[in-house]
Amino acid sequence: MLRTQTATKVVRQALVRSQFASVPAATRGNATRALSNPMLNNIEKRWESMPLQEQAELWMALRDRMKGSWKELTVQEKKAAYWIAFGPHGPRALDPPGEGKSLLFHVSLVLVATLGLFVAIRSFGSPYPDTMSQEWQEASNEILKEQRSDPLTGITSEGYEGKGMVQSPPKGA
Repeated sequence: MLRTQTATKVVRQALVRSQFASVPAATRGNATRALSNPMLNNIEKRWESMPLQEQAELWMALRDRMKGSWKELTVQEKKAAYWIAFGPHGPRALDPPGEGKSLLFHVSLVLVATLGLFVAIRSFGSPYPDTMSQEWQEASNEILKEQRSDPLTGITSEGYEGKGMVQSPPKGA
């Protein structure tokens, strides 16, 4: 397929026209003209109830205005741009009243249920296995010494002062 300069020019013009047509009418050519005060008035109270399309158009119009000199922005536009960017809405919204108490109650409830489940399992559980007695663990130490296990830092190393495998109190204590 041969590309000619004329065909390329026609395609570019069509793309420019289609891109310009997709830009909302409210935002076209507003880079030099201030947004109207009624559009920005009480934006803090109206923002959450505005349709998403209208929010997007307003933000895009403000963004286009901010691309130019900030000295040309009105005070109302600066306030609206700041509030939209950093205001307490969306993920930065304040928690509803009583949220902390509800959270504390539910966390406490889960902890009490967990503690109850732990106590129930421990009360119906079997006693410790024989390997958890001090006598068994001392016998394990003797086996390790016979096998010369871990001669560099372990129980069979020179000058070892640790307890080895012993970690439980004597049986019956």
